[in-house]
Amino acid sequence: MKRYSFFKKQENHKSTDFTDVLEHLQKSKDFTSFTLNFENEIYCVSFFDTLIDKDIMHRDLLPFLHTNSSTLEELVHNLPIEGLVFTKNPAELQSQLLMGYIAITLTKSDQAVLVKAANNTSRQVTLPEVEFSVVGPKEALVESLDTNLYLIRKRLPIAELAVEEIIVGKLSKTRVAVLHIEGIANSENVETVIQRISDLRVNQIIDSSYISQMIEDNKNSPFPQFIDTERPDRLAAVLGEGKIVILVDGAPHGLLGPSTFFEYFAAFEDYFLNWTIASFFRLIRFFAVLFSILMTPIYVAVLTYHYELIPKDLVSTLVISRSGIPFPPILEALILELAIELLREAGARLPTKVGQTIGIVGGIVIGTASVEAGLTSNVLLILVALSALGSFTTPVYQMGNTIRLIRFPLLLMAYFLGLLGIAISFCFLLVHLLRISSLGRPFLEPLYPPRIYDMRDALIRLPFFLQAKRPIEVQTEDTVRLEPKEDSKD
Repeated sequence: MKRYSFFKKQENHKSTDFTDVLEHLQKSKDFTSFTLNFENEIYCVSFFDTLIDKDIMHRDLLPFLHTNSSTLEELVHNLPIEGLVFTKNPAELQSQLLMGYIAITLTKSDQAVLVKAANNTSRQVTLPEVEFSVVGPKEALVESLDTNLYLIRKRLPIAELAVEEIIVGKLSKTRVAVLHIEGIANSENVETVIQRISDLRVNQIIDSSYISQMIEDNKNSPFPQFIDTERPDRLAAVLGEGKIVILVDGAPHGLLGPSTFFEYFAAFEDYFLNWTIASFFRLIRFFAVLFSILMTPIYVAVLTYHYELIPKDLVSTLVISRSGIPFPPILEALILELAIELLREAGARLPTKVGQTIGIVGGIVIGTASVEAGLTSNVLLILVALSALGSFTTPVYQMGNTIRLIRFPLLLMAYFLGLLGIAISFCFLLVHLLRISSLGRPFLEPLYPPRIYDMRDALIRLPFFLQAKRPIEVQTEDTVRLEPKEDSKD
């Protein structure tokens, strides 16, 4: 096969001199443009030092420019590089130079050849930091889109895996990839995601969280509607279920949707464990979150309005614990809750080793000092600490932030209206969850609308042979994912 068959020609534009473009780019100190004089022609080579791989230029490009070539077409025959692009458009020349291409022009030609030589320096594939698992794969996404696509494609080596790439951001020109499996994913979901991303008119896209906030159905809701994950194995698994995956160049996390409320309490490690153990852990997480949200407000409501609900054996303990406390229960609870949040933020923003020390030592010192100083009771200190631990059990970080936020409105309602305030707040929360959707799909599915089949992988995870069909909420084109075993014939 001849080498020129690897490059593609762009549509012909009006012949234009590229001198103005190159002179404009030379205002930047990292832009280089030099000429090479040979017997027949003068080549002009232009590129950005900070964007290209110098090895590609010195190894694959410059040694082959000395050949006797009077046209760019003849020059291409002698270059051992694939993906060469011809252009007559100065705007395209500028945009490709800024993407890590090398431009080659001849003095007697109105065309330019663009050679891809981008420097793809990026962080190596490492262990997951947020979604670490004891069993299962140990690879995590990195900041390179091409590397992330490789991590997914090697798990799904099929032609049906389609990748739609969109450039977003007037300034950042960020590559955004939308992945789905043709024949499985619902075409309406795919078109919705592509349309929403294509309609974005923003200057910069720095991370995948920008995309998530801009294309979700309910932008004012504290609940996330796209699951953010750093695990390529999880992304490959949900693609097989018919979901859509969004990858952003420069982001070590991928987005998947549509999602449901119960998926935020399901760790991907659950699928590597026996179904009974995995179901037990899911229930533990769900009840830990309920405990985290409700325990402190119930404490405030009971001590403020509902003394009769306290068991007789516990009354003396609470009286002794609160004796000498100058603050009402609501103020006492807010002091401890804010102290926990301050410690959590300080531990997250400081370097790893210092952050761990601040979190452990600071919690012990502040908790002990507040009890001994008579500012808070030891019973409430235990409840707040357990509530904080309960919020850490959610596998998805964004949902953990939402749980931390929800506790404060519930605390205030418990102070003003007691248990009635908690009930009212819980009803408002339930109504809000019922109104949320993810890519137009119900967020509270399979509870609403009720879908018994999808309950097999919601609060509990039943064995794989009982999940022969894909989730109904995704509305996949191919619903079967586990075909029945054929009877062997003698």
